[in-house]
Amino acid sequence: MTSRAVKTTTILAAVGLLFVAATSAAQSPNEMVEATAKLIDEQLNGRKDELSNDRNALYELIDEILIPRFDRKYAAQIVLGKHWRPATGEQREAFIDAFYKSLRRKYADGLLEFNLDRIEILPFRGDASKKRTSVKTVVTLNDGTEVPVNYGLVRREQGWLMFDVVIEGISYVRNFRAELNSEIRNSSLDAVIERLQGESAESQTVAEETATESDDG
Repeated sequence: MTSRAVKTTTILAAVGLLFVAATSAAQSPNEMVEATAKLIDEQLNGRKDELSNDRNALYELIDEILIPRFDRKYAAQIVLGKHWRPATGEQREAFIDAFYKSLRRKYADGLLEFNLDRIEILPFRGDASKKRTSVKTVVTLNDGTEVPVNYGLVRREQGWLMFDVVIEGISYVRNFRAELNSEIRNSSLDAVIERLQGESAESQTVAEETATESDDG
């Protein structure tokens, strides 16, 4: 793993699931991020040990927070890029689901390391009247390093929804798009979907086995 990849993983762990958005249309982008950060902090209070030993419970918590607040279709469409238009409706739905579960799996450990005190939400400088905007934050790592982390938001009827996280100028969805674009060209969209589904199924099996071992213990 490259030094940039290691650093990115560390930052993602620090921010946890702060990329999710609140559902109130009346909230400004910054108010949404602030409210969500507090919600995550409340949901994790006193439960980190339990959730670290029960992957299914952790996934359920992520789903509860993330599904209503993350524009999965829009993010998946950006990730697929030019491959979205020729994809069938069935392929699109399968990819949206597989992409979301891959994202959930990636952020599961980060959620357990979420620390509200490490995040500073900067004053909003964007245009909240536009369809898309961003909220800028600074995350302080264990060594004191301050890293810029911005959240891409899109306006929907129910309010602002998250679709991207940008760490030190690197967009998560656009970086993922570059990786998958190469894989799709070398194989196919169906092959990529099958791979993501397989990884999710394997992760689910591990989660169930861990939960069983915990119950037996």
